[in-house]
Amino acid sequence: MIIFPAIDLYEGKAVRLYKGDYAQKTVYSENPVSVAKDFVSCGATHIHIVDLEGAKTGETPNFDLILKIKSASELFSEVGGGIRDEKTVEKYLSAGIDRVILGTAAVKDKDFVKRVVNRYGEKIAVGIDIKDGFVAIKGWTENSGIRAFDFCSEMVDIGVKTVICTDISKDGALKGANAELYRELSARFPIDFIASGGVSAIKDVETLKSIGLYGAIIGKAYYTGDIDLKKAIEIAK
Repeated sequence: MIIFPAIDLYEGKAVRLYKGDYAQKTVYSENPVSVAKDFVSCGATHIHIVDLEGAKTGETPNFDLILKIKSASELFSEVGGGIRDEKTVEKYLSAGIDRVILGTAAVKDKDFVKRVVNRYGEKIAVGIDIKDGFVAIKGWTENSGIRAFDFCSEMVDIGVKTVICTDISKDGALKGANAELYRELSARFPIDFIASGGVSAIKDVETLKSIGLYGAIIGKAYYTGDIDLKKAIEIAK
């Protein structure tokens, strides 16, 4: 299992939200590049970056900073947040980002997903943010009305290989990952799932690894010290 330590960007800073609420934001570092370098020192090979401003606006306000993080760390970098058109997909991938994550756009425009998957293949991932069994969109501010499992079926049909699945009820709450959700998703769908939300202790890493998940994102627990990132990466291997 691959560990993806996470940097969520807002106004050039590394921050975390509580349950996706922009009003409950904590700034953890004024220097996200140094955070990424620490990931490297802990043995990380991959990084998960989210432009939280982009997730709200559909623009790329932290683009230059994201490229600095990629360049300084040389980690496999997947980026999400506001990637809603082919121009933005191309902007990131042509600049050297390894994989982009479609969120709201994947729910709103299936033809868009088909076009970029046909063009870029495995460099396209889809983020599914789940709240009460439904897919949430627009920075978790809206319920799409689409059931999460139905959406996963559609992504399989399109040819999406990687899905980042966030249980919003667990995100940033340090209350443990929703292992049953990830177990059921893995059993149902031939997709590389990355667990996001609630990975708050080493036992969560052990549980998700035992399920056979492709990856797990560690966010807030790294910043609070609840998880030793180096140890988590060793266990996941």
